[in-house]
Amino acid sequence: MSVRAVLALGSNLGERSDTLSHAVADLVDTPHVRLREVSAVVQTKPVGGPEDQPDYLNMVLEVETDLDPHQLLAHCQSVENKHHRTREVRWGPRTLDVDIITYGDLTLNDDDLIIPHPRAHERAFVLAPWAWMDSNATLNGIPVGELAKAAGDLDGVEPYEAEPFEAGQ
Repeated sequence: MSVRAVLALGSNLGERSDTLSHAVADLVDTPHVRLREVSAVVQTKPVGGPEDQPDYLNMVLEVETDLDPHQLLAHCQSVENKHHRTREVRWGPRTLDVDIITYGDLTLNDDDLIIPHPRAHERAFVLAPWAWMDSNATLNGIPVGELAKAAGDLDGVEPYEAEPFEAGQ
């Protein structure tokens, strides 16, 4: 059985853009996870966590998977680990964060995993790129575009354009 899942990726340490690109490839480098859609990348101010963090790059993916939710979580965490993710401070700076936002229509709340993601409905850094990627997407029955417009961090979400490469760098 195959299920569509939405994943949110973020990075605010190191080569953020490269990390996201490599993470997408790593996430789908298994026959159990297939890429369906990729959002644009956005640059955002940190939400929560310690002060004075660098800005994040964020994006959203839709994948199709035959992994169960906990297997998908383990896979996402293995990709985070490959990119040297550490968990020292809640909502602290990180090389890579991969969250499962939705897993089909599943609602799950156990010690290891909550689906839909418990804060996704209020985070424009997830909702805006998701809405741009899929204008028909809903979260808990509400269009993600509407949720994005109501999110408190919407004014901190900007389209990201990588610095152009210059000869001699």
